[in-house]
Amino acid sequence: MLGFKNFDFAAITLAGIELLHRIRKNQFAIARLHIKDQTPSALWSAVLAA
Repeated sequence: MLGFKNFDFAAITLAGIELLHRIRKNQFAIARLHIKDQTPSALWSAVLAA
């Protein structure tokens, strides 16, 4: 990886990684999204849309 060209891009990428870790550790309130038994890609799309 060549690195981030802009601090804003690095911050956005790290925020996405942290969100993914929170979802995996069940620290994100998924129940508020009213999603049940969905595929991981559908879950990720719903979280990003929220």
